[in-house]
Amino acid sequence: MDLLKELYSITDEKNVFADEPMSRHTTFRIGGPADYFVTPESAEEIRRLIGFCRERSIPYYIVGNGSNLLVGDKGCRGVVIQIYKKMNSIRIEGERIFVQAGALLSKTAAAALEASLTGMEFASGIPGTLGGAVRMNAGAYGGEMKQIVESAKVLTADGEILDIPVDELGMSYRTSIIAKNEYVVLEAVLRLQKGNREEIRAQMEELKEKRVSRQPLEFGSAGSTFKRPEGYFAGKLIEDAGLKGFRVGDAQVSEKHCGFVINRGSATAAQVTELMDQVRARVKEQFGVELEPEVKRIGEF
Repeated sequence: MDLLKELYSITDEKNVFADEPMSRHTTFRIGGPADYFVTPESAEEIRRLIGFCRERSIPYYIVGNGSNLLVGDKGCRGVVIQIYKKMNSIRIEGERIFVQAGALLSKTAAAALEASLTGMEFASGIPGTLGGAVRMNAGAYGGEMKQIVESAKVLTADGEILDIPVDELGMSYRTSIIAKNEYVVLEAVLRLQKGNREEIRAQMEELKEKRVSRQPLEFGSAGSTFKRPEGYFAGKLIEDAGLKGFRVGDAQVSEKHCGFVINRGSATAAQVTELMDQVRARVKEQFGVELEPEVKRIGEF
């Protein structure tokens, strides 16, 4: 109760939940309870929450909409801080978009479309938030966030807020200094270009059709399960290893796209982990390639 009172002193009571099932907050639809699940409404609340946890040596985790996340079946001890719907404003000025970390990429891309701004079409179907996308330099269909990010406002572990230009963010394949230094993205400025609205819409529709036809969107998943090995494609390696449709319980290598591990309904984190381990071992044995997980794991397994 003392911890709850402390959290209530930092943010409104309606933003604090005890024993909250993380399966409600991940696109995998998997995960045990978080001791405390908090949805802050401002950068200052995030700063105070992290400061409080660090002072008390309480474990804490930062999450967005849970689209690239596998949470352990035993849940998360400490505090899960979700930066999502309560910090998702999008503001457009000319060719720049000022976006809070909790805004979905799909909604940001839709706002760009309405403003006839081009350059973000590749991200219109990535099921994550702006914060996570900047942190991991998310990409699809030949585009990457580093191509459109102008700067990012981040919070350091010591509570300092920094504005970092893109050329100092170290954005490369699925990483950045934000990830390496455990910074928290608060917002970012995207720089796009004026374009033809109908051409932008047509490209977004074309990419949507590709996703629907090639990806298992009807099942819970965390997106691409493994990073792309240099010189290879993870999905093809997995398929060539004879693992299409391979299952451990309700966790399965998608038959539609072998780069995805899906939850067929009641998969556990343990089943997903076991499946991933077996896939990595089989690919390493047959092709000598080490698959590196792209999905982030948090909590107790």
